Amino acid sequence: MYRPLSRRHFLSTVAVVSAAGILAACSDEGDQPSAETPAPAEQPAAQSTPAPGAATKAPEAAGTVDMAKLLEPGPIPDMMLGKADAPVTIVEYASMTCPHCAHFHETTLPELKTKYIDTGKARLILREFPFDPRAEAGFMLARCSKDNYFPMVNVLFQQQRTWASAENARDALLQIAKLAGFTQQSFEACLTDQKLLDDIRAVRTRGEQEFKVDSTPTFFINGKQYKGALSIDEMSAIIDGML
Repeated sequence: MYRPLSRRHFLSTVAVVSAAGILAACSDEGDQPSAETPAPAEQPAAQSTPAPGAATKAPEAAGTVDMAKLLEPGPIPDMMLGKADAPVTIVEYASMTCPHCAHFHETTLPELKTKYIDTGKARLILREFPFDPRAEAGFMLARCSKDNYFPMVNVLFQQQRTWASAENARDALLQIAKLAGFTQQSFEACLTDQKLLDDIRAVRTRGEQEFKVDSTPTFFINGKQYKGALSIDEMSAIIDGML
């Protein structure tokens, strides 16, 4: 669990890397590469490739949750892609410094959006599950982008190796934020917004306590839980079985 940080402590933690570095982990276990030396082109665990023409089998769900409870309003409004009345709801818990989350957003989400979200068959709700202060800062900047939340998330995932492993993460994030229209003043105001930080941490705490999320990415698809960066074929097998 996190200990609350003062505004000064939070900003300095984002700006300065300790000698040990900050983990860019997809869990709290500390068995992932550090942000200082990320593994090259890290991929999710290898999976068997189906024979040509064979349909991908939907992965086994890790469990189920009450969908009504999952969709109850949390400490901060949910950010969503797609139509609210889509028959399939995907809730993703992610960390901005998680390489597996970046892999999903770069390789699976574009096709998922084209095939299911843009056609009204599914919607995606992204919930913050930061593992470290850098991930918190990334999500704070995305929230401060307001209507550009998802474009900012996409850019931060695409540039993850740049800012998550930078010696001075604050300067690296500032350069990205400026391209998104932030000024020095609005950047500083965003990263010292204690209420926003508390709200993002509360999203993580709720995910841990109520829905037993302990790694990222974790997906709940119509209440069924799946862990790991699912491929588009796996997503399709799950979603098609629900339509």
